[in-house]
Amino acid sequence: MGAGLHLLSLAYAGTVAHASLAGVTEVPNIRELAEIPAVEVITRAAVMLMSAAAEKLGLAAEDPDESPHRDLDEARRLITALAGLVTASAEYLGPHAGPVRDGLKSLQLAFREASSAPDEPGQGPGEKYTGPVW
Repeated sequence: MGAGLHLLSLAYAGTVAHASLAGVTEVPNIRELAEIPAVEVITRAAVMLMSAAAEKLGLAAEDPDESPHRDLDEARRLITALAGLVTASAEYLGPHAGPVRDGLKSLQLAFREASSAPDEPGQGPGEKYTGPVW
């Protein structure tokens, strides 16, 4: 499975959440934060982690292996943080849980493919939270 296929898997989650991310660059004041439902805050955080991990994997580039943004150490940290967030909040995500989990799995698989020495099953980024990803 190539990285392009992983991007297809991320497409739905990214599309669903892209609209939610539009306001992420604008920092809301405390009163505005109080009005945002928790599920939206969690989903925004998950999408930000997904997007950053995809960039660090080079998935936005035509050739991920040549991406100047590829940094697998950074991608590992972001994917692990995403896995912890998704695992801890899955029960609250409702209809967003499936696409977010699919996006996480796609990133984990893309990481495995990008690694010159792939981790043992269960040792990849976030797999201590999600279990082995194949």
